[in-house]
Parts: sequence; structure tokens; C-alpha cells
Amino acid sequence: MNGYTLAFKPAIGLYGQHDPSAVLFDDGTPVFGIEEERLTREKHAPNTFPTNAINACLDYRDIELGDIDEIRLPYDPSLRSRIRSHYLTDAVRAPTLPRKLSALEQTLVTEVQSQFFPTRQVESRLELIGSSVPPIERLAHHRCHAASAFHPSGFDDALVLTIDAKGEYDSTVVWRGDRNGLERVRTYEHPNSLGLFFAIVTEYLGYRMFNGEGKVMGLAPYGTENPEIERHLRNLIDVGASYDVTELTKRWGTGHGLELLTEVFDRPPKEDTDEFDQWEKDFAHTAQKLLEEIVLDIVEAHTDTVGSHNVALAGGVVLNCKLNKRVREAACVDDLFVQPVANDAGLALGAGWVGRPPETVDDLSTVYFGSSYKTETIEEILETSKLTYAEPANVEQYVADRLADGALVGWFQGRSELGPRALGSRSILADPRTADSRDRVNRFVKHREGWRPFAPSMLEDVASEYLVDGRPSPFMIEAFDVDPAKASELEAVVHPADNSTRPQTVREDQHERYYRLIKAFGERTGVPVVLNTSFNDNGEPIVEEPIEAIKDFYGMGLDLLVVGDFVLEKDATRQPTTREVGELVGSADPEPVTRERTTAIGNG
Repeated sequence: MNGYTLAFKPAIGLYGQHDPSAVLFDDGTPVFGIEEERLTREKHAPNTFPTNAINACLDYRDIELGDIDEIRLPYDPSLRSRIRSHYLTDAVRAPTLPRKLSALEQTLVTEVQSQFFPTRQVESRLELIGSSVPPIERLAHHRCHAASAFHPSGFDDALVLTIDAKGEYDSTVVWRGDRNGLERVRTYEHPNSLGLFFAIVTEYLGYRMFNGEGKVMGLAPYGTENPEIERHLRNLIDVGASYDVTELTKRWGTGHGLELLTEVFDRPPKEDTDEFDQWEKDFAHTAQKLLEEIVLDIVEAHTDTVGSHNVALAGGVVLNCKLNKRVREAACVDDLFVQPVANDAGLALGAGWVGRPPETVDDLSTVYFGSSYKTETIEEILETSKLTYAEPANVEQYVADRLADGALVGWFQGRSELGPRALGSRSILADPRTADSRDRVNRFVKHREGWRPFAPSMLEDVASEYLVDGRPSPFMIEAFDVDPAKASELEAVVHPADNSTRPQTVREDQHERYYRLIKAFGERTGVPVVLNTSFNDNGEPIVEEPIEAIKDFYGMGLDLLVVGDFVLEKDATRQPTTREVGELVGSADPEPVTRERTTAIGNG
């Protein structure tokens, strides 16, 4: 692969419904990547073509669409025909004759499009971006997930497992990864879908599919063993390496499964998520337990078959960090890599790596693939907005001290992250040492349920001190148990029900300013850890641009905002003066490098 390759995941027509993204590769190396939701400001950007993400990729290298050598799509619609009978059966199951006929007509139209005109809709959208459309290659959905997991893992060989709701025809796939690439070992065809199974569980508990699964995972530890719930669920599904969940998932969407759960448990789906009773917590606990049991059985059944005890995971289901913990801890697993952009947004990464020799792909240690903003650009935005701000000579020390004093901080630095986790570029930060920090962030900043836990960022070299079997984990994609002797130092970022946490470990070469901040906080408090959650309000995507960070700062219960080199304090009396900044950094220079604007907000 030479020159520019553009890989993108649409969310229209034959190409899925959610999480569109685009990644630009230069000679096989990803140089820029972004999700469409960051630019449209609609969570998951459903039913959307990634026009903005594609343009952002082109703008990054100041090129046009015609300068791209090849476009890669992480779907091959022609493969849908392998489960054509399922689509026809599903259409016939529609409840009334007019709906049956409509469903059959749509199924036939889709079948014709996927076999004879699979890229026509994509080409027409690309023609609106540039007059010269490069050659388009279609790649199998799960193969792209598998490449995203194996190629950047650093493994010479691995059992690769991809799990989501549905590719073209497959929902779970076992792969053998080695120096020669990827070989499909076992396929679980749709509708035998673990992703759809957990989506049904999610909607039964009052959340939305493809959005609330992580909340159900977080709720599960509050539950306990409930033999009645477990008996009913085990009667509906078969677990083990030859699992079968189709009794619940035989119809696309969640409607059929919700009706069946309502009938079996004599309880309707939950309508709100303000509070959960013990039965609902137990239901989440049991569903999580069965999901973990199935995936663990698949891994145990195939490590010897594949001939490797390294495991690489991708697909939306493996955003479940507690599931990943169980896999990592399995006796048959020597090492684990989980693609941090495990959901469909990460397909663009995999599409760019499919077909490349795995050893030519760099190990993945960061996902800072998005936009950054120059200091002068940020300052111009602040000036135009008539905001009071200061430029401390030592931003990290100033913020560390404010965190230690209990401040809630918006932190906007460097290139944005690709994927669903904020990793120190678009983050909200707080002191991790008290439960009060967790409660205040939930109530005043994130405006969400008070029971939901947060995650920490910690220096990589202290992971073994705070975590049981701690190791580098830079992506907040795996859970760990917290050392009981250290739990009292991390009350805000330890799950109250099971003493686990989902850490990000940080090295200086990964994010220099964020590392320095955490180090400074550790020097001030003795705890080189901060609470880190994504910089967004409830229900919106993570902020992408400085102006969005500013808007959220004034719409949320944050105390200060750090945008690049600049600090904004909501309480004007806390705004650092030139003298205070000089004293803060211990400077002997009577005129430290600092600037300050004191124009009041709203005044000309």
C-alpha cells in the first residue's frame, strides 16, 4: 500500500446504521482519524454518511479526494446473500399482510442493490465531495474488526475474536492471526448475535440499544445471584462455545426479544432509569454473567485449536471492560490486546490494515488521531468570545493544585482521541480520593445517575501499586481489581460494588502534558492518579473544538477550563494574576511568561 488510502465507515443503506468514521492512511500508517459524531454533534451519528469526517481527513493533509489512491469500505454488501433466507423469513413474520408485503419488497430491493449496485450510494455521496472518485474496495466487516485487533497488537500469533451485533452475515467470528495474516476458524451467523442479545437486555432495563450497554455493565455489580432469573434466561438461551441466543434475537431489532422477556418474567420493559430495584440489578448481573460465560467458553475452546494463548479482541461487544477482564484472567490466556476503538468506528482502522503484513503495522499505544488547535487560534476564540482568561507559566502545576483543592476541571489538550474514551485530550478531571468527587461530577457535571462509577488515569509506573496484577493499560478498555490497601486513595474511581476500576495508564511519550499534570498532582497529594471522564454533557458526543469546550464549561458545573495554554476560572476571584502565577511556579524571574485578559464576560 503506497500513497494515500482513505478508509471510512458509512452509516447509510447497506453499510450499517451507526458510528460512521473516517481514517486517512499515508503509506499504510494512520495519520488522521475522526468519528462523524464529533462533527455533527449527534451521538453515534445514526443513518449518516461521514462527509464531515472525510473532509477533515482531506483537510489534515491539504489534499482533495482525487489525491486519494484508494478508498476502502469495511463492508461487502454482496456477502448478505449468505443469510438471504433469514431476511425472507423475517419479512414473512411481519404481523399483517400489508407489512409482510412491504417487508418482502424492501428485502428484495436490498438484495438487488447489494448484489449489483453495492457502492452506488457511496459513490453518489463522494461525488458531492470531489469530482474524481478513487477506486473503491469493499472488505468484509468482521475481517476489518479482526485486523484492527491483531495487526497493531504486537503479537506474532493470536486467537482473534470479533463480536458485535451483525456484520454482513456474521455476528461472532473466531480467527487465527499470525505472520501470514488472518484465517477464519469459526463463524456464528446472524441472528445468533451476542451484540443483539445484550442490546435486548439493555432496552429491557430502560436504556437504548447500541448506547446503553456500558451502563448495564456498570449496573451489574450491584446485583446478586438470582437463581430464578438465571433459570429463565438459561431456558431461553444456550451458553458455551456453541452458544445459541436466537430464541431472543431471531428478529432484527429488540422488539421480539422484549416481548419474550416480558412474557417470561411477567414484567414490562423498564421505562425510566432514575432508580433500579434489586430485581433489575440482579437481571443486569445475570445477563453480564452469561455473556462472560459464553465468551470465556469460546476462548477456552479455541486457544489450542488456533495454537496461541495470546488473545486479541474487537467488535462493539468488547467495549465491555468487565468481560475483557475475565478473558485476561483466564488460565488459558497469556496476554490480551483489545482494540480501543472496538465499535464500528474502529472499522476504518482495520480496513486500512487488511492485507498488510502484520509486522509492518506499528504497535498501538495511543489513539490521538484527531484535530488539534494552535495557541493563536485558541486565543482568538477566547478574545472573540470576550472571556476572562490567563496563561500560567506552569499550567500543569496550577491545575494540579486546583484539583487537589477540589476543583472540577475541563481539560482540552492536543489531538482528540479516536473512539469512545477520553484519554487526556478531551477530558473532565477531578480529585480521585473522595466519593464526594464522584458524586459532584455525576450530579453537577455529567447530569447522570448517581450510582455510575468513573475511571482513573494514573502514571504507568504506579499501576502495579494500585491494581491487582497491574500492567500498562493505556485505553480504559480493561477492568482491574484495585489493591484493597490502596482503595481508600481512589474512592471516586473504584466501583463501590466490586472494588474494580477501568484505568488508563499514562507514559510521558504518550501524552506529555497530561503526564506532567498527573505527576504534579501526585507530588502535591501523594496519589499520582486523577479521575478522568469524557468532556461532554449527558447524551452528547465528546467535545471536538475549543468553542464546544467553552459552551459545555458554562453549561456544566465545572470550576475551571484549561484550553491549551489558557485557563478560565468560573469564579472570577480565582483567576490567577501575574504575581500569583509567578509565585506558583517558584520563579525568580519578576516577569514570568504569562499573559492575562480581564475583560468581563459579555462586556465590549
